[in-house]
Amino acid sequence: MSGSRSTEPQTPLLATDNEPVDGYTDYKGCPIKRSKSGGWRSASCILAARSLERFAYLGIESNLINYLTGPIGESVATAAANVNTWVGVASLVPIFGAFVADSFLGCYKSIIIAAILYILGLGLLTLSAMITPIVTGASDSQGRTKNELGPESPAMHIKALFFGSLYLIALAQGYNTFLQAFGANQFDEKHPEESKAKSSFFNWWFCVGAMGAIATHLILPYIQDNINWGIGFGIPFLAVIVGLILFLLGNKMYRFPATIGDKEVEIRYGKKDKGFKKSISALYIVAPSSSREESLLHGEFLKDDSPPAGDDSTNINETSSKTKEIKEVLRLFPIWVTCLTYTIGHAQSCTLFTKQATTLDRSIGQSYSIPTAALRIIIALSVAFCSIIYDRIFIPIARRITRYPYGITMLQRIGIGMAISVLNMVIAAVIEKKRLKTARDFGLLDISNATVPMTFWWLAPQYLLFGLVDVLINVGMQEFFYDQVPTELRCLGLSFSQGAIGIGDFLSSFLVSMIDKITSQGSRESWFSDNLNRAHVDYFYWLLAGIGVVGLIAFVCLAKSYIYREPNNIKNDSDV
Repeated sequence: MSGSRSTEPQTPLLATDNEPVDGYTDYKGCPIKRSKSGGWRSASCILAARSLERFAYLGIESNLINYLTGPIGESVATAAANVNTWVGVASLVPIFGAFVADSFLGCYKSIIIAAILYILGLGLLTLSAMITPIVTGASDSQGRTKNELGPESPAMHIKALFFGSLYLIALAQGYNTFLQAFGANQFDEKHPEESKAKSSFFNWWFCVGAMGAIATHLILPYIQDNINWGIGFGIPFLAVIVGLILFLLGNKMYRFPATIGDKEVEIRYGKKDKGFKKSISALYIVAPSSSREESLLHGEFLKDDSPPAGDDSTNINETSSKTKEIKEVLRLFPIWVTCLTYTIGHAQSCTLFTKQATTLDRSIGQSYSIPTAALRIIIALSVAFCSIIYDRIFIPIARRITRYPYGITMLQRIGIGMAISVLNMVIAAVIEKKRLKTARDFGLLDISNATVPMTFWWLAPQYLLFGLVDVLINVGMQEFFYDQVPTELRCLGLSFSQGAIGIGDFLSSFLVSMIDKITSQGSRESWFSDNLNRAHVDYFYWLLAGIGVVGLIAFVCLAKSYIYREPNNIKNDSDV
């Protein structure tokens, strides 16, 4: 399915645990030893911050529509539009944030700034929720309620505070991308064992995110709906603060990538020369097996013999380097576009899947009925379970068969996920057809609010497969775009996968609106009728399956001819 890369990462020259890691420094700018930095010891702090961030974000996103239609007082249509817009913006912001991080600030500073924005947004959101009930019950001296006071009423100020804080949270969504890029940087891709661990890092990144989602769906919706919205928003606020503290605790263990090439880096020398800084240029070490591998020579530096600033040859080299970086990013664009066919189906988990569930029997026992939003726990559980199985069982078995260090290639992983995604849409269509048949058999076609005598467990297969697809495609996309962009643009690479999800949401909304308009003309019933028993969501699922097949075919064609980018090099090998 895809082009291959060399079967084993290149072993660095003179690599021992007691020597400095090539190309990395500590937070003071000093050379840093492998035995005291990076790897899982530092990644664990980052993964903890990731889990708490997902707990916080999903604590807002998963129940936002109920808050908008409740305390804020919006109609269902307006609230749904606002939620879709906010999610889309939150998914696209990381692309622009990644550009700033890669070009100016670096991952670490970007994490701190994004975390501050995140905390500020959640704090203001909590404040708006706490004072909304007070304003709702307020009246002026003439006994007029807030609805009679006009546009200058306190409620308008509360709405402005609420939406301002909501979009401040969206603006901070680069935090997740920066964390992931910084976490992946803790593994040296030139070291055989750490290179394998980096692939596992992407799996565990998704797994701990799922654990945060499980905790969110079990705890926060109940608190928000039954106790207090202020507390329900305040808990995510505290979660991000705790996550930032845990992240900062790892400062002394983190590896900070040193700038390589003709750019200068500052290295603080040892105890004898404490406080003395010397500006140096990175030294290239040419290994026989990789003529362009770049390495810092374990803290030993030579005199800078690079051309003086303003030299024509320097300008030409910089222009050539930038042109090469742009070409390497642009060659990923066709594969990214084919992945959009999957993201349209991805958008259905919180919309049409949930809508289907509202019509089914969700009772457990005689007295408890599962909230429809809580069914998303099945996806989170599937993600957590499949991530562990993939990392601990599938990859070791695949390694023995393929002799490839990562089991299968990244594009093979994405392609398998896209195929399962098509299968999932087919299953969803078949189950929806059965639901419609059951409603027809029991004479419920014209009773929109009736509970169809069909248990919600019928939806379990599509939810479970959705989690498996997430593990294969989303993790695969994150690893692929991180690995295949130039080193200086890795935040941008990671943002591509999240941006694809955001664009998928927008494309799904556009497709639903267009189909609804076309199919509701005349006296026909729309595919998305308010009475789901008269609708034809199954037709839409079949359409998404067809779109997925087209995308899969295009993806396979592109993947078969794709040449993987090795670290600091490009290699073309025979297909696996």
